[in-house]
Amino acid sequence: MKRLISFSASVALLAACGGGGTSAPTETVPADAFVVTAVSGLRFDAESYGPITAGPIVFGYKNEDSIRHTLILAKDDIKVPNFKLVVGQNGAVDSGTVTLDAGTYTLICDVPGHSNMKATLTVK
Repeated sequence: MKRLISFSASVALLAACGGGGTSAPTETVPADAFVVTAVSGLRFDAESYGPITAGPIVFGYKNEDSIRHTLILAKDDIKVPNFKLVVGQNGAVDSGTVTLDAGTYTLICDVPGHSNMKATLTVK
């Protein structure tokens, strides 16, 4: 009987602490963010985005796929420094701010094997 009570208490404690691991991520994308979504089929939710206005841009990155994805930006095949978003599971989100000049950028997932995950971003 003591073992049953101890086991029940342990289960209740784990449930109270979120130990089940089935709850949805609590992070959300900022309301003012420019949102890009990774979807199944190793692709983004669009082939091109924009135009958006040059300057500081808040990016939101959502994962609607079952595998990990990243988001980096490149202009003229040069990676934009100090910017990388990572979404590790379905429902995960990440966000960050980067200042972009006018031009055409490539959005890229740099996870090995995801090289076809590219899209164009126009900044005016």
